[in-house]
Amino acid sequence: MGEKLFTRGKIAGLSLKNRVIRAGCFEGMCQGGQVTDALIDHHRRVARGGVAMTTVAYCSVSHDGRAFEHELWMRDEITVALKKMTDTIHAEGAAASIQLGHSGFFTSRSVIGKRPLGASAKWCTFTMSYCGEMTEADIGEKVQDFVNAAVLAKESGFDAVEIHSGHGYLLSQFLSPWTNKRKDGFGGNLENRMRFPVMVIEAVRRSLGRDYPILVKMNQTDGMPGGITLTDAVVIAKAYEKAGASALIPSAGFTSKVPFLMLRGNLPVKEMSNNQKKLVNRIGLKLFGRFMVPEHQYESMFLFEGAKKIREAVGIPVIYIGGVESKTDMTKALDSGFDFVQIGRATLQDPDFVKKIESGEITQTKCDHCNRCVAAMDAGGVYCVSNERGFLKV
Repeated sequence: MGEKLFTRGKIAGLSLKNRVIRAGCFEGMCQGGQVTDALIDHHRRVARGGVAMTTVAYCSVSHDGRAFEHELWMRDEITVALKKMTDTIHAEGAAASIQLGHSGFFTSRSVIGKRPLGASAKWCTFTMSYCGEMTEADIGEKVQDFVNAAVLAKESGFDAVEIHSGHGYLLSQFLSPWTNKRKDGFGGNLENRMRFPVMVIEAVRRSLGRDYPILVKMNQTDGMPGGITLTDAVVIAKAYEKAGASALIPSAGFTSKVPFLMLRGNLPVKEMSNNQKKLVNRIGLKLFGRFMVPEHQYESMFLFEGAKKIREAVGIPVIYIGGVESKTDMTKALDSGFDFVQIGRATLQDPDFVKKIESGEITQTKCDHCNRCVAAMDAGGVYCVSNERGFLKV
């Protein structure tokens, strides 16, 4: 048992040196939508620390898909900097992936300069704004934006792309009955609600070729009344496989409703409030944060049982994510049929986590799930606040 962890694995045409992938953990290091030196150095250190592939988190496929000013958005002007980053990652012996998405109804009007659009018109307490419903022309435009972003990512040296279809982002908003109230062919039953995300995956697959890895992050449950369930997720997973996904990452949670369902652990309301630039946001979080954002108790491998249902339903690789904190957890996932594991906070606490697991120096992360790293995303860049050394505090 456990021999699989440090053996090579494949996703489509990509061979990876082991079975550990750094998850897309929003870095907060793309001020002005740019690729910064801090972002490059962050992934250089993670790559040097032993992961097979590191994932650059949340790159919007277009300018109008950003919720924050310090989020990346894909365009020609940044490809030189992206190539510098992928070259840096490759030089450390790891592959590079980039997470492509669109925030939909919780994009920030102050960042994008216009009214946000979503699956249906809806009020968003996350941004305190009311979005408009996307037209079929808007949907077609966003499909092309995903394609353009994926092509630029490949040209910039990324070995894989990860399409974000979970956590309440735009594709997830079409899937979820809580945000999708449409009466046309993109709303109503699950088949209709899947149409837009499936169109995106199919179009990206056509543009990138048969062997290029397309990972898809999806929800196994939205985690609130009116959202998708695990039963829905199994159907969605099969549709994504048919559409051309190379691998699936079954997560959970809805950013604008239950954002900490995907993380579990402590809810750092004070730190999150202190790091808000707008006074109204600081006051709102301090007064109402614990009422607006539910806290979820942490336990290791907290998404395991649901992820197994999805793994059993498809023939492509399924990557386990959710509460992986030890060699025992990684071994459990791989011995249960998962092809890879994704980890996040453990590599923030110690970027050499994977190397130390492989050498036997440690068997478990020291991360205490305080989640203050989440608050740090809005204060210049993510780092482990509990770690006295501070990982990439900028």
